Amino acid sequence: MIQPELYDVVELLIDLPKVGLKSGQLGTILEKHNEKTYEVEFANVEGETLEFLALTSEQFIVVWKSGTSQSVPVTERILAMMEILPEDKQGQVLDFTRSLYRVSA
Repeated sequence: MIQPELYDVVELLIDLPKVGLKSGQLGTILEKHNEKTYEVEFANVEGETLEFLALTSEQFIVVWKSGTSQSVPVTERILAMMEILPEDKQGQVLDFTRSLYRVSA
């Protein structure tokens, strides 16, 4: 897992319909509550705050590291997501990946 840090940009992995956020939306970590819970701000394109939520590290992945000012490579993002999935879902991802390999070979 990519260790989340203050000011990292994260991608939401789940829909949060009660607050109008969808999987894939980007937010910024603004506070760390403990090893698994972070305060994340979601904003619109004008920079206005849409939501400010406490999320667990299983609800998002880090996509940009503030410490290095670089995007997290796609391979690392996929690995971070895989670590969160249950074993049966990991198997489905593996089967899907195999199918992509066969198509591209």
